[in-house]
Amino acid sequence: MNLMPKDRFQRVFFLLFLVFFIASCIKPPYMQFLLMQHVPTVLAVFLLVYLSNRFTISRLSFSLIILFFCLHTLGARYLYSYFPYDDLSEFLFGINISETFGFHRNHYDRMVHFCYGLLLTVPAQEVARRHFHLSVALSCVLAVVFIIATSAGYEFIEWLVAKTFTPEWADQFLGQQGDMFDAQKDMALAMTGAVLSASILAFSRRSKRTC
Repeated sequence: MNLMPKDRFQRVFFLLFLVFFIASCIKPPYMQFLLMQHVPTVLAVFLLVYLSNRFTISRLSFSLIILFFCLHTLGARYLYSYFPYDDLSEFLFGINISETFGFHRNHYDRMVHFCYGLLLTVPAQEVARRHFHLSVALSCVLAVVFIIATSAGYEFIEWLVAKTFTPEWADQFLGQQGDMFDAQKDMALAMTGAVLSASILAFSRRSKRTC
């Protein structure tokens, strides 16, 4: 199995991600949970390389997938519930996001779930369009359904892993932060991101046809 993408652009982008991934694993604040967070990451990375060498994946789709991996990697380093975006925003812009917007919880996990739909709808739609020869409209619908289904599946698997291996830390590991409807809200945000992304794809394709 070729462990690197064949496309030069994708190979460089992939190498940059590997450097980023390795750096994120240096002295993490919650080492005991890092392996659990990154088992699906490593599997997904190997799957991406395998698919990129077996099928044609556009550079845009590949880049969006890697970008999502980066967002997840940061969440895995700090645990989603404790990602220090307030410290980061104060350092960069001199403002505290939670104080400015009145947040009472850490919303990094919400943002990543939204980005899951927003970013990965593009490659999902590309696969449906290119390999199943579907229309733009139908491929967009299928991509949204894919995001909803995989988001629900991930929430179930994540809950099962947390309850099995870290029951006393389940709330922190899952990023619930005391919200009993956290999983449903995460799935709704993923669906919202997917619908937005599919709408942009459909509109851009329609605009090209009318030009």
